[in-house]
Amino acid sequence: MEHVTHGITLDGVARFVDIATDALSSAREEIDALNVYPVPDGDTGTNMFLTVSAARDALREARASEPDLSLGDGMAVLARAALMGARGNSGVILSQMLRAYVRHLAGAAIEDSPAETIAAAMAEATDASYAAVGTPVEGTILTVSRAASDAALEAAARGARTRDVFTAAAAAARVALAHTPEQLEVLAQAGVVDAGGRGLCVVLDAVETTATGRRPMPVAVPIGTHHIPVAATVPSDDLTPDGPGYEVMYLLDVAPEAEDDAVAVLRESLAALGDSLVVVGGDGLWNVHVHVDDVGAAIEAGIAAGRPHRIRVTHFADQVAAVRQRSSTRSGRRVVAVAAGPGLSELFESAGAVVVDGGPGQRPSTGQLLEAITSCGAAEVVVLPNDGDTVRAAEIAARTAEAEHDVSVEVIPTQAQVQGLAAISVHEPGRAFDADVREMTATARHARHGAVTVAARQAITMAGPCESGDALGVIAGDFAVVGSDLETVADEVLERLLAGGGELVTIVSGEDGVELADRVAARVEERHPTVDVAVHHGGQPRYPLLVSVE
Repeated sequence: MEHVTHGITLDGVARFVDIATDALSSAREEIDALNVYPVPDGDTGTNMFLTVSAARDALREARASEPDLSLGDGMAVLARAALMGARGNSGVILSQMLRAYVRHLAGAAIEDSPAETIAAAMAEATDASYAAVGTPVEGTILTVSRAASDAALEAAARGARTRDVFTAAAAAARVALAHTPEQLEVLAQAGVVDAGGRGLCVVLDAVETTATGRRPMPVAVPIGTHHIPVAATVPSDDLTPDGPGYEVMYLLDVAPEAEDDAVAVLRESLAALGDSLVVVGGDGLWNVHVHVDDVGAAIEAGIAAGRPHRIRVTHFADQVAAVRQRSSTRSGRRVVAVAAGPGLSELFESAGAVVVDGGPGQRPSTGQLLEAITSCGAAEVVVLPNDGDTVRAAEIAARTAEAEHDVSVEVIPTQAQVQGLAAISVHEPGRAFDADVREMTATARHARHGAVTVAARQAITMAGPCESGDALGVIAGDFAVVGSDLETVADEVLERLLAGGGELVTIVSGEDGVELADRVAARVEERHPTVDVAVHHGGQPRYPLLVSVE
């Protein structure tokens, strides 16, 4: 059952988070390149992407485990996950905006005007973000947020519809972003707009797209067309001899009965130690961000207030040096593919992929995938998990690599080995990264896949009951055919896949399936003379045949 509050549904929230995550993923390199304030460390886009993607993943998991999850509970999951997953100054501020927005919606009366409620929630999010920052600075994400919420309030006061409130907010944010160099000298010197403000515009554009189905017009003024490289020298208090040298972040558990006083003292203590202070949260959990010279004192202040955990310390000089060297230490594009057999490994390797051994019973860990991604030396990496249960590990490895190893990673969620083979067949390193990923993704999705295996025990399948030793036909991950003969079952699987049309059939034989593959291929050629058939020896265990139709 769909849950609705003030015109907002949980499905709509999920769509927004998906669109926002994808948009930040596409824009993160651009936003990283704009990042000159407060520290030119080139990670604002990545941090905002990681913050929103953490919220998206948590919401997906919550809905999968509880299909009837209420809107309120779903938004609470979203807010908490954003808080816990927040990275960097802008990511922490964005998580506070989301939390304040969600809390306002949850507390609004059902009879309130939806448009006015949305606008008020935006205003509360802006107020909360200003309150969270130790010393608010105009010309940043805060300014862009204020412009957006003011426009939303004005639109709602005129009687605008909810969708028009979102549109007005997004448009005002884009205008405010264009003016940020007039408010912050460091941006004007670098010839860029504020990176955090640009990230917020991406999020608000995603809100508009979710509400209206339209993608907003691009910003009228150039964004960063005159920007200097992040590695160049840009004035910043945090990189001068007198400025703080470290970024300290941690989550903080605080006893509810002492929360207000403890957090107030914490803010005061940290403000005396450094700058770029942001403390956000509530209900016993807080996210703390500050730039300091004395790392120990910043952590001790957290201990005095509660229990700090997930402590992260970044040395700015090392981080900026890494950004400066990024282009020279990493170059090119590689594909990392999980292969379920020696023959499949050879196929992927012959196509230029870095292979990680996988398959049933030996699925790779996140650490193994991370090692493959980071050790290949590429600046851009495409990951083909080729197994539904490996996709999640691949996504975690990808995010970790991006955050900690300065590499751009995209995971194509291939569910089967043959989908991975289809994707890598159209891989073209000469294309733009996003274009290459789109082409590989589309090809993988269009590859209808199946398999043939042998039942290990008595069970009930979607195709009916089976006994140990029965031949089982798999289509798109589900058992769809039960029979006594592997060859007959294989024929049935391929006929069903070909019923939707197709030009190419790919058959991959397993450990004991070479002759079976040849016979099945011959029968396809006989029945479908206009279809090309490719046969490969994969050597995978448990599955005598893997098949696909494109």
